[in-house]
Amino acid sequence: MLRGEVYDATDAYLIGKLNLCKDKCQEYNAIKPTMLKERNEMLRKILGKCDEDTFINQPFLCDYGEHISVGRRFFANFNLVVLDEATVTIGDDCFIGPNVGIYTACHSTDPVIRNTRQEWAKPVNIGNNVWIGGSVTILPGVTIGDNVTIGAGSVVVKDIPSDVVVAGNPAKVIGHLTANEQTT
Repeated sequence: MLRGEVYDATDAYLIGKLNLCKDKCQEYNAIKPTMLKERNEMLRKILGKCDEDTFINQPFLCDYGEHISVGRRFFANFNLVVLDEATVTIGDDCFIGPNVGIYTACHSTDPVIRNTRQEWAKPVNIGNNVWIGGSVTILPGVTIGDNVTIGAGSVVVKDIPSDVVVAGNPAKVIGHLTANEQTT
């Protein structure tokens, strides 16, 4: 699965790992919002990599969790959904708006093949200093550069270079950041 090869999504081992992560997410989402230390401790049990400054508003859902790596000072707003059948790597100082979906799972468009539950996955990589607006969808295999702003409601279907503003469905470059607007 992590190598991008076709796999059986009904494999008992994978289903077990999915259910374990669902339990952890449910536990995380049940922690009182004011219990910041406990929330962060639970995130460290869910995610593959995060730190003491990682902050994700509840509710948060993911498939495996252990395939997600977030950099320093990561913030995500309500209703972040990450389907991490492949790795999801997010850099430092990234902010994610509400209702964002990051997807790595791929399915055949042929219904006969799709109904066999054979799937594959492609990793998503997000650079440093990225701001992802509310209700953005990021599709499998996308790489997003550094210093990028993604407008609300965008659907990201292909790679995005560094130092740009993108928006739309599909997301397209609508602006370039000047040196004064970039953060390091």
